[in-house]
Amino acid sequence: MIRYSYLALALLLSAILYLASCQQAPDPVIDMDESVPNFGLYDQNGEFHTLYYYADAKAVVLYIHGNECPIVRNAITDVKAVRREFKNENIEFLMLNSNVQDDRPSIAVEAEEFDIDFPIMKDEAQLVAEALQLHRTAEAIVINPEDWSVIYRGPINDRMGYESQRDDADQHYLSDALKAHIAGQPIEKNYVKSVGCLIKRLHEDPEDFASISYADDIAPILIDKCMSCHVEGGIAPWQMKSYASVFGWSRMMREVLRTRRMPPYHADPDYGSFKHDMSLSNEELQTLVHWIDAGAKKEDDRDPLADYAASVPVWDMGEPDLIFELQEEDIPATGIIDYRYQEHDIEIEKDIWATGFQILPGNREVLHHVLVSVIYPDGFIEPIDRSSPWLDGLLAAWAPGGETEVFPENTGRAIPKGSKLHFQMHYTTNGKAQSDQSTVGIYYTDQQPANEYLMVGAFNTRIKIPPNEKSYKNKAKYLFEHDATLHALFPHMHFRGKAMKFTALYPDGEREVVLNVPNYSFNWQRGYHFAEPLKLPARTVLFVDAEFDNSKQNTFNPAPEKTVYWGDFSFDEMLIGYMSFEYHPDKDLSMN
Repeated sequence: MIRYSYLALALLLSAILYLASCQQAPDPVIDMDESVPNFGLYDQNGEFHTLYYYADAKAVVLYIHGNECPIVRNAITDVKAVRREFKNENIEFLMLNSNVQDDRPSIAVEAEEFDIDFPIMKDEAQLVAEALQLHRTAEAIVINPEDWSVIYRGPINDRMGYESQRDDADQHYLSDALKAHIAGQPIEKNYVKSVGCLIKRLHEDPEDFASISYADDIAPILIDKCMSCHVEGGIAPWQMKSYASVFGWSRMMREVLRTRRMPPYHADPDYGSFKHDMSLSNEELQTLVHWIDAGAKKEDDRDPLADYAASVPVWDMGEPDLIFELQEEDIPATGIIDYRYQEHDIEIEKDIWATGFQILPGNREVLHHVLVSVIYPDGFIEPIDRSSPWLDGLLAAWAPGGETEVFPENTGRAIPKGSKLHFQMHYTTNGKAQSDQSTVGIYYTDQQPANEYLMVGAFNTRIKIPPNEKSYKNKAKYLFEHDATLHALFPHMHFRGKAMKFTALYPDGEREVVLNVPNYSFNWQRGYHFAEPLKLPARTVLFVDAEFDNSKQNTFNPAPEKTVYWGDFSFDEMLIGYMSFEYHPDKDLSMN
């Protein structure tokens, strides 16, 4: 009898704690007419979503998700029923998870177990939870894309209660709200108190934001993650030269931080670890946004940015061994420009091995990219059979966001005596006639390395993207014929590029996603250098899965009404997964 009494007491306490977690959440204090700010988040499948991308929808429904919440789990069928009801009405249904205890892998497991086929966006920094004043799960928030106002907030229906549920609902709040919105009629009940599980917010009180220090908390983040570009001579359009400049740009900073446009680093953090990672941690992101929310105040006379002597070095690694100053190119104010090509002799008396390079763009406003390929002398056996000098066997490349590349220790790229360098420059006009004279520096040694460092491109020229297509997918692959060490990957697409994923298929059948770029940006074509290079056994295949967006929702798209094919120009398209690797010694070097 005593044993059963303890069991009953334990069950009673568990029920009390559960009810407390579900029912004691405060009501949100919301202005239904206030615009929901744009934001960008990853979902459980590694795809990237921005709220304002869905501007072409009649409404966006956000359903607040939480792992293991019984009300969420039991309401999934209701959410699906509403989605089916409005499947022909251009209503976008998304889920949002702001729980600190949930992460994307666990959300993916939950989604599979409960057959949740919605994108579940993970609000890791809880910035969306703060903007929407989320306190509980199982709440539906309907947003009107015309002005991004909240037009309904509350439960799906009245079927669910705390530890109770009925077969059928009497009130269908979400459905009724959507019907009224589609008909252009007032929504009778635009706010209904919802039942759900409590969301623990890390920063509940905005007054705490006032304690964030500009000098001690904000400036160090800006110096570490932003000042490589936001300096004199940098690629950024404005300089973080003082508190005053940051204060003036603070609202714009908050916008690009929430949408993940800045810092310009697009690798999914759940796959791989890379050098020169410019992304912000959740804590850094919260600190910056909260400081701006609190008024972007400066607490005293200290200004670390003004004291920081930041400049862009001419040569990152010192004076190169070879410097090629390209001929000046004149760029007209408007129009489409054919690729420009130049050839330069390499003035060397003996064979050399390149060990690194740096490309200094002369005019970042109009220079889209530079590719450098080696034209080998007659009789030289090239390290890789090339279908094109711009796809296989590249020596160097630069695009916006590009960095100096230092080859791995004791590796090199063969440049035999008598070689030439072939340069390809791509320019885009911006309304003003300009000129460009870029410079390329190459570092080299005449000592034969242990391994050859190569750059190739897995590509697919059979691209045919239909007009107005939001999600066109295609792929390429590359077979490693020998044991190799993979050092870096470089996604390359044009205006319609949306996402690219690299997956290794090993000889034993195992698959591994080694890089995911779900938020590809045409303006920032970065290379991703592994923190720990990947060992690939012979016969490994690297698959490159690409996705393109040829719709008007793609703000880069010059002509969504056109079918798009492979081509050299930006209004054409490309699917190339460049990779830098070294074959192991069983592969003979080019200049043995």
